[in-house]
Amino acid sequence: MTNTSPGNPAIGLLTRGSGETLIDQIVRSVASRIDDKLLRSGARMPSIRQFAATHGVSCFTVVASYDKLVARGYVESRRGAGFFVRERSPLNAGERSMPDAPPAALEAKPLDVVWLIRNMFRPAQSQRVPGSGVLPSEWLDGPMIANALRAVSRQSGALLVNYGLPQGFLPLRQQLQLKLAELEIDAAPEQFVTTVGVTQALDLVAREFTRPGDTIFVDDPAWFLMFGAFAAMGLKVVGIARLADGPDIAQLAAMAALHRPKLYVINSVLHNPTSTSLSAAKAFQVLRLAEEHGFTIVEDDIYCDLHPGSAVQPATRMAALDQLKRVIYLGGFSKSLAANLRVGFIATSPEWAQRLCDRKMLATLTTSDIGERVVYKVLSEGLYRKHADRLRGRLDAVRARTVRQMEKAGLSIDTAPPAGMFVWTDTGIDTIPLAERALAAGLLLAPGALFSPSQLPSTRMRINVATAQEPGVWEFLARELGR
Repeated sequence: MTNTSPGNPAIGLLTRGSGETLIDQIVRSVASRIDDKLLRSGARMPSIRQFAATHGVSCFTVVASYDKLVARGYVESRRGAGFFVRERSPLNAGERSMPDAPPAALEAKPLDVVWLIRNMFRPAQSQRVPGSGVLPSEWLDGPMIANALRAVSRQSGALLVNYGLPQGFLPLRQQLQLKLAELEIDAAPEQFVTTVGVTQALDLVAREFTRPGDTIFVDDPAWFLMFGAFAAMGLKVVGIARLADGPDIAQLAAMAALHRPKLYVINSVLHNPTSTSLSAAKAFQVLRLAEEHGFTIVEDDIYCDLHPGSAVQPATRMAALDQLKRVIYLGGFSKSLAANLRVGFIATSPEWAQRLCDRKMLATLTTSDIGERVVYKVLSEGLYRKHADRLRGRLDAVRARTVRQMEKAGLSIDTAPPAGMFVWTDTGIDTIPLAERALAAGLLLAPGALFSPSQLPSTRMRINVATAQEPGVWEFLARELGR
């Protein structure tokens, strides 16, 4: 057996008296390794006697564990040969594969989008997550949130137990009006709709403005969660190559003429995963093509408050040029304030805001009025501006050091970004198996294949400079890359 066998101690120690039976512990551990693709389809399981001897349990316990794994679709029994990891289809795995995947991608068995999300929420890896998409919790201001919560809790009980407004807490929308005015985007309170983060904002926009079979453009690379969500709606997801100053305009023009997309979702500022930002020239060209080919631009500006300004990194928001005519602007506070509040927003024309508000009511009625009141409290008292300044300072303090560590470990970087939390790096090897080996070692990496709609194998990888400070990260990468 290889070191990915469930008989290997990496499965974890079995504990007696923990409240969980030995059988359930074995089933949970083996199933987890199969879900994380540390055990590949077709791999032979240790024999019952071998597993029992390795873990100090009875053969009866192993038989009962294997029977449960068979019943749950993780393992199959082959008469006279033993037990083997079962080939899991997207249906019995509980996950959706990308439609029309190229043959090369199928042969390479790429990691699915859910893989990274699932492992991001595993507490055991909270200190070793260079592939994470969020800032460390200790960087965020818990006491500030706690104080705002206490202030909100002292308000009228009726306000705390009833529904909020479908369009969102009005004082917060008024505060957002001021926030966007600083970005030279003119939007009245009735042009905002609050959402459960940018994730719901994207979902509402896509459902309102597209129908199954329509085409939607995204950057390539881009935020991977969109791909599965859009595909699940029956949309055709097409990637547009992202360059240092924005999309490849020649490709965008050709693909727009070919596919006639309904929407183009783009990070203008601090693009995920490259931390690049859109130039003014590219912004004008994208708007011109949107007008020519009739598609709407969805500008995801979730990293807005981590950007230090155009003096450090030139950046242009298309919503400021277009003033919300053909651009739908999305923002939120999960990356910079508190992920647990899940407060995001859509800014658009008054007519589209009403349509999106109606769509929101059909989906969730309203969003959490309590969370919106907390965010309003933080914004209106001037606390958030100072907090954002501190975050940018901390990122600046670790970014250059992290880039040096990356280069020392054998990673190459096209251009080190002057802002943001991400660095898009080239390892020189396929990062899917690299990520699998990292997971076995207790590290969470973000392989490049996840960030492309095609999910083809890639040597690229996203590194979060804020969560890559643990020395074990660099020891692992240096070892794997031959340094």
